[in-house]
Amino acid sequence: MVASSVPRLVIAAPSSGSGKTTVATGLMAAFAARGLAVSPHKVGPDYIDPGYHALATGRVGRNLDAYLCGPELIGPLFAHGARGCDLAVVEGVMGLYDGAAGEGELASTAQVAKLLRAPVVLVVDASSQARSVAALVHGFVSWDPEVRVGGVILNKVGSDRHEALLREALDSVGVPVLGVLRRVAGVAAPSRHLGLVPVAERRAEAVESVRALAEQVRRGCDLDALVGLARSAGALSCAAWDAAEALGVSPPPPLPVPDPGGSAPRPPYRPERPCPQAPDGLEGADDRSRTPGGPSAPDRQEVTAKPIVAVAGGAAFTFSYAEHAELLSAAGAEVVTFDPLRDEGLPDGTGGLVVGGGFPEVYAAELSANEPLRKAVAELALGGAPVAAECAGLLYLCRELDGQPLCGVLDATARMTGRLSLGYRDAVAIGDSSLAAAGTRMRGHEFHRTVVEPGAGTAPAWGVRAPEKRVEGFVQRGVHASYLHTHWASSPGVARRFVERCRTS
Repeated sequence: MVASSVPRLVIAAPSSGSGKTTVATGLMAAFAARGLAVSPHKVGPDYIDPGYHALATGRVGRNLDAYLCGPELIGPLFAHGARGCDLAVVEGVMGLYDGAAGEGELASTAQVAKLLRAPVVLVVDASSQARSVAALVHGFVSWDPEVRVGGVILNKVGSDRHEALLREALDSVGVPVLGVLRRVAGVAAPSRHLGLVPVAERRAEAVESVRALAEQVRRGCDLDALVGLARSAGALSCAAWDAAEALGVSPPPPLPVPDPGGSAPRPPYRPERPCPQAPDGLEGADDRSRTPGGPSAPDRQEVTAKPIVAVAGGAAFTFSYAEHAELLSAAGAEVVTFDPLRDEGLPDGTGGLVVGGGFPEVYAAELSANEPLRKAVAELALGGAPVAAECAGLLYLCRELDGQPLCGVLDATARMTGRLSLGYRDAVAIGDSSLAAAGTRMRGHEFHRTVVEPGAGTAPAWGVRAPEKRVEGFVQRGVHASYLHTHWASSPGVARRFVERCRTS
């Protein structure tokens, strides 16, 4: 084991809307402006905030989700992202003690702070209170003795007099005030139906917003005291996560060519190393769930060239965990990003396609207008190549979205609704696919205001076990399409299986 001693802070709040993203992003940018190498992290499954973190620091924003990845991976994933940095800033999720529904502290900011042995800075929206702030802060400080709240940043303070009242009240609590931010219009990023507008859709304005946040935080916060607090974090005695090590040293056997008429047949059984640190006994997508006696792969020459995996990006598809591309690369793929809004074809030699989350509903007309790419995607899928699609990717593969023709890979239609589907999901693979063997259990997250009709194909992608039982998604030929966002670090075999299908399809 290697001890990680990177100084670190967890930025938390009593509730959503208190200013965590404003403060965390501003701190990241202010520290970076001082010449520090800052490692940005986000608690939970959120894809949008890490985009602003990356803009503030110049480094990839990474998620720390104890539900999707398991508590055991929080330290290793943090150490992986923070390797070589001077300081790490971790933005929390919701309120400090809010986590997965019905799971106690699991996936809460408090749990992550404890796993990282990191001090917490509590951001309090003080706009409608004075002396009551002391009772609020006292409650959060005393609720869990294992959570160390090292300071408070007061947000949306109205005046010097208001600040004086707040500071006087907090003197009795014994928690230092490390910053005071006044009410400033026009600094926060704009929001819409699923939260903040992603950086990729407003890059010029986002750059200016982050610059303004850095200046606001520099003026209002004691950066030296915050660095000192960060240095009080305890050492982590865990090895940094590594994609190649997670995949294991032994490659899996080649997968058979998929049946053009349906899902892929089961590959031959071969035991392999356990996937490291899978959450709560969920074994992940590896060969252990396969049974002996499956069909053998046809004879073929050894494939040595790296298969090309095209990954959708651009403004319409901004949701992706950095570890997915790292795992695909470690599994032997060449990962190439393309923009479905601009590129009229897939990258040359594409052998597999990954289309993650994003906002195709905002760009439905533009995506539909790119008919050459839609046809290329449909031809790739029809030929049996592996295609992994999550949420926005699922919509893109449908016949149409809000009346706009799309790829037509799936015999389904999609439309916007006023209903929000949100929450963690516990799922099991119904059958074999390019991502997982039948019986593989994974945890995912759902976050959308669209509906796909029908919601599942004749071969569903997942059987959702909790919070309610249902089948969901589509598996056909090499396509695996679903609303569930998953984190492949919890089940590295997913990436390896996908790349092997790219080699053999």
